[in-house]
Amino acid sequence: MDILLLLIPVTLVLLAIAGLLFGWSVRNGQYDDLDSPAQRILFDDDEHMVPKPTQNSDQNKDQNQDKHD
Repeated sequence: MDILLLLIPVTLVLLAIAGLLFGWSVRNGQYDDLDSPAQRILFDDDEHMVPKPTQNSDQNKDQNQDKHD
């Protein structure tokens, strides 16, 4: 029975901390937009991974075409 005198105040303190953290997250907009993060994976944003042709590679292509003509 003595343990209840310890567990009840500890539980109330933890509940108050959880309530404050939840209130803080709501005020900072953590729950404003729940749909966009799930749809963001569907957009194609890997253009930075595709190598861009350089001027030298264009010149090499032109030279190779001239050899074949």
